[in-house]
Amino acid sequence: MAVGGNPVFNGKNFNTQVRGNGMNRGSVATQSSGQMTPQQLQELYTAPSAGPSQTGRMTYDDVIMKTLACLAVVLVGAAIPMLVLQSAAAPLMIIGALGGFVLGLVNSFKREPSPALILAYAALEGMFLGGLTLVLDNLYPGIGLQAVLGTLSVFAVTLVLFKSGKVRATPKAMRFFMIAMIGYAVFSLVNVGMMIFGATDTMFGMRDSVTIMGIPLGVLIGLLAVGLAAFSLIVDFTSIEQGVQAGAPVRYSWTAAFGLTVTLVWLYVEILRILAILRGDD
Repeated sequence: MAVGGNPVFNGKNFNTQVRGNGMNRGSVATQSSGQMTPQQLQELYTAPSAGPSQTGRMTYDDVIMKTLACLAVVLVGAAIPMLVLQSAAAPLMIIGALGGFVLGLVNSFKREPSPALILAYAALEGMFLGGLTLVLDNLYPGIGLQAVLGTLSVFAVTLVLFKSGKVRATPKAMRFFMIAMIGYAVFSLVNVGMMIFGATDTMFGMRDSVTIMGIPLGVLIGLLAVGLAAFSLIVDFTSIEQGVQAGAPVRYSWTAAFGLTVTLVWLYVEILRILAILRGDD
């Protein structure tokens, strides 16, 4: 596991050796040879070895399917404020943001993944994203679709770079990542505090009220955040790869799906905010 990797993987034992279905054929034959015919023994020895899915180990297919399930629930949650209860979009957005934050922490610190809690997190985050997108799309038509396309593009490019081996979550890169994350978190907290106490009255606080050489600060900070989110995807991919190679139990595919969902939600929000700042500056 990469040093300081995805926190949802921390404390998880990916070196567990699978037993039961994964026992070798020789021991089965030894225990059962007294009750099996020579032909049955021959068929047993010539049968293909059990794959990861037969031995209860995590596979890439498991991660893909569970991630798609999480993203499908996010879309269903987003449809509630966007299509079903548009008049209640604002309270649903707040409920989704607060509930998603709480469940995000719960799922991150649970040693064993809970599919129900992970899917509940996805539904709440969907409500938050749906309400936020509806508000901003009413101000800047088409911004939601642009943010979706931007998120998919960053994900695709990051995956290609990871598969090619050009970008890896090395210990040195992780140190820079953690320093940048701390700096970004401090800025975000200060910005939120200034908005709450009325130090700035713009939609995004210092992000769209401060400019550097004519460029809104929010655009520069947002680009940094997108880069951090993209690298977080690299960390997710690394954790998944190492989990599969170590023969992690299949239940941890939910952990991997949760990690990817968290990162993709963050990436979408950052891209959506950058677009809103740019459109508002026109």
